[in-house]
Amino acid sequence: MLTGDILRHSALRSPDKTAIVHGNRHISYGDLHAQANRFAHGLLRLGLGKGSRIAILSSNCPEYAAAYLGAASAGCVLAHASLRSTPDDLIYMLDKIAAQALLFDAAGAALVAEALSGLQGIRHFVFIDAQATSPAPLPGNVILFSALTEQQYDSAPVVRLAESDPLAITFTGGTTGFPKAVLVSHKARYATALAAATEFALSEEDTVAVSTPLFHAAGLFVWFVPAIMKSATIVLQPTWDAAQFMELVEHERISACFLVPTQLNELISHPLFSTARLASLRSIGYAGAPMGRSLLDRVREALPDAELTENYGQSESCPLTVRLPRHDSKLATVGRPVFNVELAIVDETGQPLPPGETGEILTRGDTLFDEYLGDPEQTAAAFLTDDGWLWTGDLGYLDDDGFLVLVDRSKDVVISGGENIYPAEIENALYRHPSVAECAVFAIPDERWGELPAAHVVLNGGASVSGEELIAFCAEQIARHKRPRLVKFVDALPHTSVGKIQKSVLRAPYWAGVRRFAKTAQRGKK
Repeated sequence: MLTGDILRHSALRSPDKTAIVHGNRHISYGDLHAQANRFAHGLLRLGLGKGSRIAILSSNCPEYAAAYLGAASAGCVLAHASLRSTPDDLIYMLDKIAAQALLFDAAGAALVAEALSGLQGIRHFVFIDAQATSPAPLPGNVILFSALTEQQYDSAPVVRLAESDPLAITFTGGTTGFPKAVLVSHKARYATALAAATEFALSEEDTVAVSTPLFHAAGLFVWFVPAIMKSATIVLQPTWDAAQFMELVEHERISACFLVPTQLNELISHPLFSTARLASLRSIGYAGAPMGRSLLDRVREALPDAELTENYGQSESCPLTVRLPRHDSKLATVGRPVFNVELAIVDETGQPLPPGETGEILTRGDTLFDEYLGDPEQTAAAFLTDDGWLWTGDLGYLDDDGFLVLVDRSKDVVISGGENIYPAEIENALYRHPSVAECAVFAIPDERWGELPAAHVVLNGGASVSGEELIAFCAEQIARHKRPRLVKFVDALPHTSVGKIQKSVLRAPYWAGVRRFAKTAQRGKK
């Protein structure tokens, strides 16, 4: 099934039912379908059709939903850029995918203005103007979303598409610190939506909160689209705020939500937290970062009537496993494979391992991405063999009942509040400081965020700089949320015999007695 058909079927079944709630706006499935179609025709009028790559930089809003579903119907490939990007990130991403158009709202306007001189390949800028004026100057050739869609046809455009055609691009970290462009097809993300809707037991009776960003694979593919598939009512929260979330749940009688552990921690720790106000919540899905047992116990105590479902996945494959509420005896695991996904554990040569033995996690199925756009070597590294298996780079083992236990995450990624932070980017920033001779960045535990980046730094002889100064220096070079939160000065860093810094040695004292899912690369070719 094509992505546009998911909305079309729900609009045919329930045209008058509320599809999206956003502030005081209530949009029916019939109206959402019409708006998505008008956007599709608007793109075609601009000469953007099958295979054209466009990008969106926006908070959660109905126009984001219409743009995603409408671009799919027009055959365009929509790339989802994070509002937390730096100008250099945005320029790199849009140049890498050769984007021809960029949609953005008031939340992204300042970033677009900063990056504008580097966005030479963008032919069309579209400003989402439904409820806000821009806080920053707009490009001279900007088009208003309302103008693009007015007087367009409400019916779907006639575009010849196949389920194998490219649909969307999300961005995930690369080995250089710059994002990789994860290209997926209609077929892959239909399979994802079907798996998520089934495993999270969504129904048309649900009112679903979308409080994670739509530019994240989890928020868009694992939660928003499955809710559309089931004709649920979707309450869009523009940006996360625990107090506002409680107001939305209470006012809209929200029954299901999907959050990262950081959000859950902020929710139950909020001074205004009230179990009674969240009484309508029957189901909470969570993913994006490990949730420690202490936080899980606190959430269950605070929300005793809500069932918690854990999900483990990646941008390249979306949901791999779920641990359902009835699996209380398996809290040390991330659950079993979703029904339409295969999972295997192999050694460094690719040979299958028996239950209980740790190896690399492989997965296979219709949910897999097509390629890292513009990165054939990294694509080949992900698909080491020609049998359809994705080598995830994550380490774990299956227990005797087929439940997956995560042991490590590869590439030393720091997972902070559901966001991936890549040490190489921080290290590159630190090395720009004249006082830094050598450095290593790694994850340390944090009760609120799960993990935070820390840096051990060797200074050049005679140099003098404080940790606070280095942290501030990094915040000027990269996105502020990626800055190290701890800087420790050391005389030397531990190295292997071939000169590699031993980050495992650096991490060990911080993680003593703490459960961690760290990433390491351990793989080989058979």
